[in-house]
Amino acid sequence: MKTLLIVDDEENIRTLYQAEFEDDGYRVLLAESGEEAIKIFWDNRPDLVILDIQMPGMNGLETLRQMKAIDAAVPVILCTAYPNYMEDIACWASDEYIIKSGDLTGLKAATRKHLAE
Repeated sequence: MKTLLIVDDEENIRTLYQAEFEDDGYRVLLAESGEEAIKIFWDNRPDLVILDIQMPGMNGLETLRQMKAIDAAVPVILCTAYPNYMEDIACWASDEYIIKSGDLTGLKAATRKHLAE
């Protein structure tokens, strides 16, 4: 069973993603901050990370940088409501950039693609 780490400061997003991805057969770990995500990433080494950008404290771009320094092989999908970050060079370290939507089809397809399923 593949393990996903979902990092988002909004509880309703974490809950929605958890339910959807668990229904698809994934083990899901949750973090509400970049700091918490780094600890979980270090301790559990998930197969893939879905990461929000705008979070209080350590934002998603700094979290991405630290995760890639720990293990660059773990795919990270940036999933944000803000399309303007797409042009930020720091985002280029991610494996995919998805705009948040109520329709999770694109996010799920990207997840399968990066897990080679």
